[in-house]
Amino acid sequence: MKKFNPFKRFVSVSAAAATILCSLNIAPVSVFEADAAEAMKPFEITQNMKIGWNLGNTMDATASNINGVLESAGVETETCWGNPKTTQEMIDAVKAKGFNTVRVPTTWFQHLDANNQIDPAWMARVKEVVDYCIKDDMYVILNVHHENWVNRADLGTAYDEMHTKLMAIWQQIGTEFANYDQHLIFECMNEPRAVGTTHEWWGPLDSEVDTINKLNADFVKLIRSIDSPYKDTRLLMIPDYCASGDKSIYSKLVVPDDDYVAVSIHAYSPYNFTMNNGEGGYHETFTGSFQTELEGILQSLRDTFIENDIPVVIGEFGSSNFNNLDARIAWADTYLTNAKKYGIPCVLWDNNTISNPKDPGECHGYLNRAALSWYTESEGVIDKMMSVLADDSIEWGSEGHKPEVSHKDLSEGTVVLQGPEEIDASKGTEAAGYKNSTPSKDITWAALEGNEVAVKYTGTLPVVAVSNADWGDWSEVSAYDVDEANGIAYYAASQIAKAWKGSDLSEIAHLQCRTDGITTIESISILGAGEIVIEIPEDKTKKYPIEFMDTVAEDTLLIGFEGEPGTVTNGCVGFMTDEWTQIEWNGTIDEQGNLNIMIPVSEFPESVKNAEVQIWYNPELVDMTFFGVQRASEASTMPTTTTTYDTQTTTTSGDITGTLPAWYGLGDVDESDDISVADIVTVLQYCANKEKYDFKNSECLRRADVNGDGAVTADDAFIIQQVDAKIIDRMDLPYTK
Repeated sequence: MKKFNPFKRFVSVSAAAATILCSLNIAPVSVFEADAAEAMKPFEITQNMKIGWNLGNTMDATASNINGVLESAGVETETCWGNPKTTQEMIDAVKAKGFNTVRVPTTWFQHLDANNQIDPAWMARVKEVVDYCIKDDMYVILNVHHENWVNRADLGTAYDEMHTKLMAIWQQIGTEFANYDQHLIFECMNEPRAVGTTHEWWGPLDSEVDTINKLNADFVKLIRSIDSPYKDTRLLMIPDYCASGDKSIYSKLVVPDDDYVAVSIHAYSPYNFTMNNGEGGYHETFTGSFQTELEGILQSLRDTFIENDIPVVIGEFGSSNFNNLDARIAWADTYLTNAKKYGIPCVLWDNNTISNPKDPGECHGYLNRAALSWYTESEGVIDKMMSVLADDSIEWGSEGHKPEVSHKDLSEGTVVLQGPEEIDASKGTEAAGYKNSTPSKDITWAALEGNEVAVKYTGTLPVVAVSNADWGDWSEVSAYDVDEANGIAYYAASQIAKAWKGSDLSEIAHLQCRTDGITTIESISILGAGEIVIEIPEDKTKKYPIEFMDTVAEDTLLIGFEGEPGTVTNGCVGFMTDEWTQIEWNGTIDEQGNLNIMIPVSEFPESVKNAEVQIWYNPELVDMTFFGVQRASEASTMPTTTTTYDTQTTTTSGDITGTLPAWYGLGDVDESDDISVADIVTVLQYCANKEKYDFKNSECLRRADVNGDGAVTADDAFIIQQVDAKIIDRMDLPYTK
């Protein structure tokens, strides 16, 4: 996980600050670090999964007799929904397109005998399909799917019966695939829900949630007990009620205390864009309101699970073909960009249906499995997903932890509503007086712009909604930050502007809170914008400036290090010309505690006479003790010109004895021993408000004056930015051109 320096910088969430930050080249820091051990860590597995494809309506297809009664059946059920038999060539085509994971939804109940024993022929066929994927070095998700004994109206009271069957099935699957490595992932159930009830897809009963939580725990315990080299490190996926992506439902999921358990979510979001072909559905464009909704859904998954080191896999997602390719491409861009930043692999649902006039919301066709080609109506969607994954500017997991935000106190804000107001999602009808939202309060965009809405609440996290004078153009936003300890949710005005469905922000006239559960609103206030806490990653690299002014190409640079015998280390000698260049070195501290590195002067351009020695690996165990020049004209094996470094007082920049170069320390305003965006922000904050953002000491003030004019201005920030971007050589400071 990330490690940070003990100090933090604050940046106002305002338009001005946002403009400043957007202009800077801020390199993202991955939240997940690779582990050198043989077994992959859970977040390494999800990162390697990248993006997946569902073999939909195939192994999960069910057979029925003429009366519609489900019966036992053989391997022919693979094709009974109209899809062709799965082949190696089919999986090869998926791999070639860029997918690295295949989810194999599999139905088992009609392949069981009276003792819950799986038909060997069916198990063999499932194994054959899994092996197609393993042969292509892909990850595979194998599950229990479309089971009539899971999806049932009496879900809340059927635990005992369900436990027996679920354990029997997974005991056999776990044993059959015991020797498959971490590329094989087990998913407990698919969308478990109370079928046939009025709340099948929404508002589960506590008893139903309890049944699912207990079955998930049983599943994890069982798999961990089956003899296998990977029993403790196999990634296991568990769903909430109907695998819902709504926080009011997945917040009730109990995740076992097991590092290798991931939450399984299905998110065809936003539903009104991706699948709804009825009232409320809209598909022509992927609007700002849809984008805000989708971003909120994915952010909430990050905040709830990833933030707490629980992996998430979106096992099904997609957008039905409404002959709206451009809009779906925009949707895919937003979806994958945010999922990638949060470190969430997504598995595309593909049922091989490109058109269905009777049910246009179920047209999730991508691969023409008979022709082994990609449908032109959908291929652009996949291409956009792959381009996002290939975009190095979007780093996987770089925003896996939510930023810390410093908010103003509620007492500093303007109160819009003073509660308590009880709101209940089940009372959101005209007959009930629309009690799923608070009373409407008058508001203007002028009052919201540049600020944030703070809602103090208990119960289900609410959403904030704005509307026009006639309560039209109803637009909702999710909280971008939640103080759970104090029960305060925050909604940025910039979110509201993006989500607004109207044509003009000045038309905003009303503000309300709505709930998807049961919520008590204590108050709604308008506050000044919060301040994002920028956490600067700790850089332990040790850096030492060196000069070799009177050397010739035949001379040799000799660099001495000291440390614990046997310590392996490496680093570089770097220098600036038109760009930063580095000569890498490595070695092991000898039995006497020394390591000497020799680099010919000829390795450096003739114009370069200054450089920087860096220690990268084990810097806390190794110090640079001296630097010298071995003259080619001298017979002595020792350097004739040396500089000694004091190992007792060396900091990460290496205090050199004698006179420091004029550029030493300039630009490193925060004394972090590196020039970075933090130094630029520090100078800009000082220039904007010296009383609030004064430098911590006079040395920092000296370091900020990089043009040497005796004052600290925005010009200094611009020069530091150029140094950070390697446009200006650090050794050219103070820069006066």
